[in-house]
Amino acid sequence: MARCSSRRGSRLTPLGSYESAGVSLATADAVVGRLRAAVESTGATGFGRFAGLYPLDEKRLLAASTDGVGSKLMLSRRAGRLRWAGMDLAAHCVDDVLCSGAEPLFLLDYVAAATIELEQVAELVEGAAEVCRAAGCMLIGGETAELPGVYHDGELDFAGTCVGVVDRDRVIDGARCTPGDVVVGLPSSGIHTNGFSLVRAIVGDGDFDADLLLAPHRLYVDEVRALRARADVKALAHVTGGGILGNLSRVLPDGVEARIDWDAWERPPVFAWLAAHGVEESELRRVFNCGIGMCAVVPEAPADALVIGELA
Repeated sequence: MARCSSRRGSRLTPLGSYESAGVSLATADAVVGRLRAAVESTGATGFGRFAGLYPLDEKRLLAASTDGVGSKLMLSRRAGRLRWAGMDLAAHCVDDVLCSGAEPLFLLDYVAAATIELEQVAELVEGAAEVCRAAGCMLIGGETAELPGVYHDGELDFAGTCVGVVDRDRVIDGARCTPGDVVVGLPSSGIHTNGFSLVRAIVGDGDFDADLLLAPHRLYVDEVRALRARADVKALAHVTGGGILGNLSRVLPDGVEARIDWDAWERPPVFAWLAAHGVEESELRRVFNCGIGMCAVVPEAPADALVIGELA
């Protein structure tokens, strides 16, 4: 079952922690725990994973995940980069579905605002369509809602659901992970789509470098396919809110943990920017991807793979 995350809004102050920017990861975890019983009462299993699985027939399962761009949209709109935000949405949803071993089939989107502006909606959907084409995933429809009184004037929201399909014998669920397995990292393009309440607190109302802060969320379809062709991929973790360790823990068996070599890769420049603006290393690791957007657990890594840690 796909995860829940906290992106609640608040008055922002330019401090160096996610909590000070109005978002509580602890609250997000509490929400997941509270909802578990209700969700599992419907017959669903795998609660808390990146995508929920539904038995399509005796051989196949559907995998589905819902997410949104979050408050990154506010900076994307200010910078005139809404097409990039559309790319963020599609890549984020598709990457979540990949973590189950599924191939993406289609995406549905939802745009909401106090007042709908055609050009903004078009840019969002065109960006999502660009990533869908790259992923071999159809954008089959969606919903546009005009909700004055719910959204602030000038702001908008963009969310989506991706559905994929996977053979039962190709499901990736982390159950086979054991101590001694290695963690392979796939580099990120930057911050991706999590942690932007803190980024906005730092930026405030001033100018900012859109290329540095808003680089579109990377799509990992080709990299995951290539790795699966060369290695036994036991688990995949999309590094979103909660950082590398927080997301790996969602797919590892009880009693197994990841030990990361934080010096094993070079981080994109945006993480030095965050550090220079007062975000401490512990907070970078807890909230952001730190330059690794997807992790794979394998018994033995291919020679050219970026090994960033191991299981213990």
